[in-house]
Amino acid sequence: MATMNENIEKMLAAKTFAVVGASTNPEKYGYLVYRSLKTHGKTAYPINPRAKEIDGDTSYPSVAALPEKPDVVVAVVPPAITETLVGELAEAGIRNLWMQEGAESATAIEAAEEAGIATVHSGPCIMVGLRTHQRA
Repeated sequence: MATMNENIEKMLAAKTFAVVGASTNPEKYGYLVYRSLKTHGKTAYPINPRAKEIDGDTSYPSVAALPEKPDVVVAVVPPAITETLVGELAEAGIRNLWMQEGAESATAIEAAEEAGIATVHSGPCIMVGLRTHQRA
């Protein structure tokens, strides 16, 4: 099993992301994470079942509705939704999950590990990681 730092490096190097919990509100982290990925040259898909469009892009209601399988899914949702998300990722064959602070739970982390999904959790912010990774 990879270390947290190895997972971070692997995920930051990925090209395609989906943000579960992407928001239409530019002040919320779901929007900021989505926008940051795009700003750093990543292909990013917003997932929000209540939004048709986010930052000018089509929003998708679920992981299953995406036009392609992302390399990494970023969760910016309450822990209970992340716990459900793990099963969706396993079913879709997605093997990388970045849980923004507040999205993680022991249940979600354990379920992801059991499903063979690499995780980043308990604090590291992907927006900070992107800035740091870009300078490296």
